[in-house]
Amino acid sequence: MISVTVSKLTKRFGSVTALRDLDLTIQPGELFFLLGPSGCGKTTLLRSMAGFYIPEEGRIHFGEEDVTRLAPHKRNTGMMFQSYALWPHMTVAQNVAFGLEERKVPRVEIGKRVAAALESVRMGDYGSRRPNQLSGGQQQRVALARALVIRPRCLLLDEPLSNLDARLRLEMRGEIRRVCKEFKLTTVYVTHDQKEALSIADRMAILDGGRILQVGSPREVYRRPVDRTVAHFIGETNFIEGEIVSIAGPRAMVRTKLGVFEGVLCGRAKSASVGAAAVLSIRPESLVLDHDSKSAATLTNQVACKVGEAVYLGEVAQYELFAGDVHLKVFELNPRELIPPGRSGVVASVDPEDVTILAG
Repeated sequence: MISVTVSKLTKRFGSVTALRDLDLTIQPGELFFLLGPSGCGKTTLLRSMAGFYIPEEGRIHFGEEDVTRLAPHKRNTGMMFQSYALWPHMTVAQNVAFGLEERKVPRVEIGKRVAAALESVRMGDYGSRRPNQLSGGQQQRVALARALVIRPRCLLLDEPLSNLDARLRLEMRGEIRRVCKEFKLTTVYVTHDQKEALSIADRMAILDGGRILQVGSPREVYRRPVDRTVAHFIGETNFIEGEIVSIAGPRAMVRTKLGVFEGVLCGRAKSASVGAAAVLSIRPESLVLDHDSKSAATLTNQVACKVGEAVYLGEVAQYELFAGDVHLKVFELNPRELIPPGRSGVVASVDPEDVTILAG
């Protein structure tokens, strides 16, 4: 296992700066995700690690070795692309063996390693087939075996599940994590799928405009985003603007047009003072609805609403609520009944631990 360290990395394409003075450390054996909107720099960073792009400034280290200007084939990384890039005229076994043949590995050794790689991804019986005889999920497993068979120092995955249907994506999430942990691989994984990242990542980085906005575990990033961009990108949330009226340690009280809310200070808001502008981020599933309330809310962290849209989805009900000119989205798990649209006086409340206070 090796660490991957990126220091002050800058990459430009003509007048466009794709990565800006970027620093990042990925721990040995870590399954690390890069996320962000299109054009944020996540694929550029991955391809720089692979050696396909050479940065204008900064360094990349695999462990103690500086690989910034090392050719891709000398870095000993396993790369798995979105398209799988399997040779259609070769069998599965020949596709997996290709990298070993290029490295002049003895033929007997190639046979053993190809068989072991296919077994590791549960494709041991498919070596004689061609890619067009496989399902999308099976092709994805072959591409993973081809990346593993060279025994890479680092595994790089570029949106590997995006071509699969929803059921196969769910199946392969766990499979990729199992393989990475079984082989003790340091893995860097690019995706735009938030659920994919939240479900299997050890840690993740959120990028925007070629910079890293936040690094942390899935739980840290989801529950304690450092700014509006991160909160908006990871999951869904409600933003409510207000003003800080008191601070007590890591918590503060914020006055909004919907009332006073207590919450947890995050990001730059941790250094804010009383009177500063703030934005509350409240996840839809954190709001609890009182179906029977007929009166306005009177306590902190409560707001009286009118039901706009109500959608029943079986395991969850989705509501659009109106509180004055503010719209709130609420997810109610295991709904026993659906609140009809148009009902007023419904009170939505939220625990202070579920209210994130961000700088305004």
